[in-house]
Amino acid sequence: MIVQKFGGTSVEDAAAMNAAIRIIERERSRTPLVVLSAIGGATNTLLGAARVAQNGRFDEATRVLNDLLERHVLILENLLDSRSRIQRILLDIRRRFEELKHLCQGIALLGELTDRSLDTVASYGERLSTAIMAETMDERGLPAVLIDARTFMITDDRFTAARPLFDELDARLKESVAPYVSAGKIVVTQGFIGSTRKGVTTTLGRGGSDYSASIIGAALNAEEIQIWTDVDGVLTADPRICPDARQLGVISFREASELAYFGARVLHPSTILPAVRKNIPVRVLNSRRPDRPGTLITANPPKSNVAVKSIASKKGITVINIQSTRMLMAYGFLEKIFSVFNRYQTPVDLVTTSEVAVSVTIDNKDRLEEIAADLAEVGEVAVYDRKGIVCIVGEQMHATAGVADRVFRALGDINVVMISQGASEVNMSLVLNEEDIVEAVRRLHYEFFPTPTAGRVAETASHEVTS
Repeated sequence: MIVQKFGGTSVEDAAAMNAAIRIIERERSRTPLVVLSAIGGATNTLLGAARVAQNGRFDEATRVLNDLLERHVLILENLLDSRSRIQRILLDIRRRFEELKHLCQGIALLGELTDRSLDTVASYGERLSTAIMAETMDERGLPAVLIDARTFMITDDRFTAARPLFDELDARLKESVAPYVSAGKIVVTQGFIGSTRKGVTTTLGRGGSDYSASIIGAALNAEEIQIWTDVDGVLTADPRICPDARQLGVISFREASELAYFGARVLHPSTILPAVRKNIPVRVLNSRRPDRPGTLITANPPKSNVAVKSIASKKGITVINIQSTRMLMAYGFLEKIFSVFNRYQTPVDLVTTSEVAVSVTIDNKDRLEEIAADLAEVGEVAVYDRKGIVCIVGEQMHATAGVADRVFRALGDINVVMISQGASEVNMSLVLNEEDIVEAVRRLHYEFFPTPTAGRVAETASHEVTS
């Protein structure tokens, strides 16, 4: 059995859904289980409608929802041939949009939009796309079975960023989904959404469909998890920054984890954790070019002589410095600092320390004022915003002499605010001013992946990076 996850751009219209169905049919002998996102842009549209309603503009929210309804109707009518099927699914879709309008009306009347309401509204995107996909597959003779992910993806009640309760969802998957897989059915289900033990709808956070696919694959011991998206695989950099970025043929779980966390948009940061635990390979593929080999993420990739595999970046970083002479020769100081971040449920990205100071970075400023106030009881606090992180990743980086020298020579006059290296053998992270991030990535990419011209350079790049 394999898991095939299709992102929003891979199901954004009738043509994209047709391409996805051909991909599913091609893998039929491997018993695919299909995990879908909402159609491209639907989640943003739904959340936008809810926020417009919150501001009292219910008529505008209704117009937004009507436009989204028409997109789904157009997809449906261009996929299905049977008029009776179209009418039946159309009635169901219209009913769901009426539910959405009632939700938005309630939000408008109260003038309040809770995280719980946001999750309920957002969940409709995946529920609509899977209904259309499963019905189309059934009409074309594929043994599709639609299963609502909320019946098995059990989570806590941290709405908009729910955490899966693995023991419970594993048991439910084996009870409600595994029998269909064993019978050769093609299960179609939603990514991104789940529910609490009491049946209240939750979401796993943006990009959570990848995570859903990995959780399902791990629970059912899939032979492979496929992430179908709109790029050829994991690249040496963001192609919007470096148009000459190249596809990576094989990378390790560790490399993929670092890249995902530090800004590579192909994968959700949490995606591969369940797969890592079960040693299930993950393959990133392009639904628009399904014959391309994609990027294989595996525990034990072939040995490579390449020190750096890829460069990722993310903006919106805040640096917090805590300085205190009380830290010198003291124990428990770091515990006090990190207990503050734990109290406000704010993850820390990078940490550096000296004898009397600690610097950390965060990408969530929702509780920054409270965090800074509590940290002031420990030492002198300074906050610097509008920073970004550039992450240089490669399994062989620490075993290769001269990498750091090449990094700083390439950056030249770009100021480095903070450096973190050593905690991970595959990652060197640099904190820069936000306005320098794009230029830094371009310089570093040119340093480690110079545009191949001829002879040995092109041959080496092809063998080591894209094979």
